[in-house]
Amino acid sequence: MSVSGAHAAAFFREVARTRTVWWVRDDDGSPTPASSSGRPAFPYWSSEARAQRAAELWGPAFRAVPMPLDHGRSAALPDLAEDDLRVGINWSGPRLTGWDFTVTDVVNRLAHALAEPPYDR
Repeated sequence: MSVSGAHAAAFFREVARTRTVWWVRDDDGSPTPASSSGRPAFPYWSSEARAQRAAELWGPAFRAVPMPLDHGRSAALPDLAEDDLRVGINWSGPRLTGWDFTVTDVVNRLAHALAEPPYDR
C-alpha cells in the first residue's frame, strides 16, 4: 500500500473511533487546492496533529479546527458536493499531497468504517 493509501485508511479508521474530523482555515476561509486529480478539493484530517502540520505548512495565519463527524456528514459534505469539490484525505508531506475522493465515496467509506449501510446516491 502506498503512503497516501495508508494515510487514507488511517483517516477512516481514526474518524470512526474519534467521531471528529479536522480541517484548516484562516480568517478568510479554507484553502481548496487542486488535488492529484487536478480538481479542487477540500482537505480533511483525522487528527489535530495531522491538521496542525498542514496549517503550519500553509502559513502562520492558518489553524486546525475540529468538526464533529455528525455535522460533517449532515452539512459539510453535502455543501462540498453542491460545490463540486472533491475531498482530500489526510494529505501530508511538504507539498500536502495525498488521495482525494468524491463526496459519495467518502460518505460510503465512512458508513463502512462505522459499520452502517451504504449511502446510495
